[in-house]
Amino acid sequence: MTKLDAVDLDLLRALSHDPRATVVALAEKLGLSRNTVQARMSRLEKSGAFLSYERTLSAQALGFPIEAFLQVTVRQAELPAIREALAQVPEVLQAHGLSGQVDLLVRVACRDTQHLFDTDGRILAIEGVERTETSLVMGEVIGYRVGPLMDLARERL
Repeated sequence: MTKLDAVDLDLLRALSHDPRATVVALAEKLGLSRNTVQARMSRLEKSGAFLSYERTLSAQALGFPIEAFLQVTVRQAELPAIREALAQVPEVLQAHGLSGQVDLLVRVACRDTQHLFDTDGRILAIEGVERTETSLVMGEVIGYRVGPLMDLARERL
């Protein structure tokens, strides 16, 4: 990852406020040339600063209002096959490997509690999965954000 300077952080902050902003709009907002913004964007993209260009869709709008986090304990040696099997479960929105007592944290979306029960059963049936513990999402308290991190990064410049 390339070291970010103040201009990079200003550009990223502007994009975090308006992800659909054009290069021209960003250049005007930041007082930079279009070519400078385009070059910075290309460099940031190549460095891996952008996680995704896709729009995040609401699982609820798609008919899956129940979300849950499953803490999954697995046999470590079988983790690659488990990862592949989890990727085949359409209800799985995300999965993270963890350190500590739990091996994976899996976020799922389901139509109702019976669908959640069935989804949990399918995950438990994956070879190498030893146990799951399910927690229903009651609401998002803090959404994904990087603004405070950008402020912290700017302090170090």
